[in-house]
Amino acid sequence: MTSTAQARARRRDRRVYLRSHPLLFGLLAAARGRAARRIGGTVLVHDADAYREALTRIPLDRTAAGTTGGAAREALRGAGGVLFDQEGGGHRAGRRSLAEGLGAAGVEELRALWRPLLVRGLAPLGRGAEVDVVALARELAGSVAGALLGCAAEPGELAAAAAEAASASVRGHLPGPPRPGAAAGAARAAERLREVLGGGDALDAMVAVAAVNTTVAAVPRAVAWCADAGLWGQAADAGLRPRLAQELLRVTAASPVLPRVAAGAGTVGGCPVRGGDRLLLVARHAAGAHRRDPDGRDPAGAGVARLVFGAGPHVCPGARLATVLLEDVLEALAGYRPVVARSRVDRRAALPGWRVLTVRAAS
Repeated sequence: MTSTAQARARRRDRRVYLRSHPLLFGLLAAARGRAARRIGGTVLVHDADAYREALTRIPLDRTAAGTTGGAAREALRGAGGVLFDQEGGGHRAGRRSLAEGLGAAGVEELRALWRPLLVRGLAPLGRGAEVDVVALARELAGSVAGALLGCAAEPGELAAAAAEAASASVRGHLPGPPRPGAAAGAARAAERLREVLGGGDALDAMVAVAAVNTTVAAVPRAVAWCADAGLWGQAADAGLRPRLAQELLRVTAASPVLPRVAAGAGTVGGCPVRGGDRLLLVARHAAGAHRRDPDGRDPAGAGVARLVFGAGPHVCPGARLATVLLEDVLEALAGYRPVVARSRVDRRAALPGWRVLTVRAAS
């Protein structure tokens, strides 16, 4: 691994931001000089300590417009409670139910599902053919989401419906003038997802959205970085691979920004916060993704790397699943030491990522 190779990897990965949400990420980059900075009624939070403060010490309005929970409630209204906008006992009960399938035993059961898919999906590399890692990630994500929810839908159909539901919801809440038909489009996409799921409640829909979109965003970007930076030696090392997976998840930061709204007053990074203020919590900056390259031999540390999954009571319950899945993807690819043959940014996706990322085995 050389600094030149890491710089090449970083340049490619920057394209997913610059070509998907250039205005938003330009603003975030310009404001990251301070731990927290107020711009009107919005507080941008960049520093790791300030990020933890916002998630653990500031009361949050989980149903406010423009937040994850608010978007979920608007798109899925009438379908029951939503994990992301529940508080108190309902929130805790929903997380406990989900945690059963995402704990150590549950993840091991899911590995038995995705490992054969990896073997089959990557077999063309051994014949000299190319593999689209994005298409493979969709199949993995749709299969895992279906297994978690007990849904018999075809994995590709489930992944496509979950991706469109997320994309339609995000398009309706991006900065700028209102987009005609955005709300109606989000409602249609949410209804389509419920149809694919065979009914179910809003928690099922949100699990599908989260599982699919984060996996499809993170896995191809991690693979591209590994290929460009020459990290396959670390990926092949059973001792280094878990740390490398955490590092790649840290620098790719699948959900780079967490939108929240303060429900009460407080202080974040020395910046006063009022009830009703919009908080943009920049996970990729808090985790140092913009300044520290991934290296399994010299990792940033779990306390920093895991910030991309949140903090305190709001930690993503799928963190273990995401890490183990990426470890298995890296292990399966390491023997081929693939290089990137072609890449194209997905400009419609809810999360920054690739629409196409084809790889081929090194000669």
